Amino acid sequence: MIFSSATFLFLFLPVFFLLHLVLPGTKTKNILLVVASLLFYAWGEGIYVLLMIISVFLGWLAGILIAKYDKYAKAITAISVILNIGMLFVYKYAGFFVEIINYIPGIEIPAVTVRLPLGISFFTFQILSYVIDVYRDRSIVNKSYFSTLLYISFFPQLIAGPIVKYHDINLQIESRKVTAEGAAEGIRRFIIGLSKKLLIADVTALVVDSIFALETGSMSGACAWLGAILYIFQIYFDFSGYSDMAIGLGQMFGFTFKENFNYPYVSLGIRDFWRRWHISLSTWFREYLYISLGGNRKGNVRTYVNLFIVFLATGLWHGANFTFLVWGIYNGILIVLERAEIIKIKNKVLCHIYTTFAVIIGFVIFRADSLSVAFSYIGRMFTPSAYTGGFSDALSFCTPYLICTAIFAIVCCLPVLPYIKGKMQTLSLRKVSVLEGATYVLVLLMLFVCIMVLAANTYSPFIYFRF
Repeated sequence: MIFSSATFLFLFLPVFFLLHLVLPGTKTKNILLVVASLLFYAWGEGIYVLLMIISVFLGWLAGILIAKYDKYAKAITAISVILNIGMLFVYKYAGFFVEIINYIPGIEIPAVTVRLPLGISFFTFQILSYVIDVYRDRSIVNKSYFSTLLYISFFPQLIAGPIVKYHDINLQIESRKVTAEGAAEGIRRFIIGLSKKLLIADVTALVVDSIFALETGSMSGACAWLGAILYIFQIYFDFSGYSDMAIGLGQMFGFTFKENFNYPYVSLGIRDFWRRWHISLSTWFREYLYISLGGNRKGNVRTYVNLFIVFLATGLWHGANFTFLVWGIYNGILIVLERAEIIKIKNKVLCHIYTTFAVIIGFVIFRADSLSVAFSYIGRMFTPSAYTGGFSDALSFCTPYLICTAIFAIVCCLPVLPYIKGKMQTLSLRKVSVLEGATYVLVLLMLFVCIMVLAANTYSPFIYFRF
């Protein structure tokens, strides 16, 4: 089940939201949310819901043992981490490593084919967050398996994040309050995310998929650039749209999730980009991997190595493919070069141009089916002869609808809303109320358009479902 489906919008969400409003007490509401979350996951994954339930149980048990047996806490934590990483390896990376081993002459291991459970990277990282947080602070151990299961399986963030760290939400599980204002803001945020997905990401996806399906040797450089630029819009509005919907749903049920995006395409440098892009993942790696490796406490060389390892892991986290691995290495190298001030651009305009080009090239690698396709595609972007045949293939994709969508996407990539909110602080309370009311009218109009689009479109999963 996905958020942008009729089943979710008109059946699942209204039923469980209304039940959550009328049921008394936090414990009763938590039971409802666990049932809803397991149903949500089982709807598409069936038997794999048992894998998640067992994984959560083992993580919860590890937390109990860590809190009870201080002498063995470190060993229990290590075992739990190894078990969870091992499970992730089996389902996500076993086939990839068999493929690598088979490159060795004389070795031929049968291919390993295991279907990847949806959201396994996300719920595994949240289990790890729980276990490590309990190891660091025994007092926050959750003695209720049911509450721990809710933290891991809560349906808004279960399949594609944001990755919610346990210490950020543990108090909300036991005590929270649903207010009319919070629910209204949550609904508004959800509709904004839904609009990002249906009105921008899915529109650009049609063109991106068509261009990346072309033979790279025959496409023009302009067509290659068009596909690359549109893809950065697709992936941003697809993923940030999901995050908006997850955060909005959390608000509707009384939870507050941290932001996952902060206008990444206005970044000045790749370091700045990763402070703004998929914030929950980058902060997770910083808290649980980078700091554990020593962070920046052991000299510059060790800092650079630690940063590189983090981005190597970031690439692998996204998938078992050489493209993701190279994408992680690519970002790691740029981060290290910027940290070492080998890449240092003081002029903001030039720095923004450099960052935009670096991000576009990186996402071409990320999007391509293989490294050979990625490098061939990038080659067309920078080969002068690729522009001698004209731009007719690129222009054939540039319909008025796509051009309007692209313009709208560019505006939405800019921090326009924070600017407007800042200006609103200088207005009278009455004017602010009128503008607030206008925003709700606008989002209702957006919802109406989304419903019309949804009725005409086919199934369109979110990009990060496969991670």
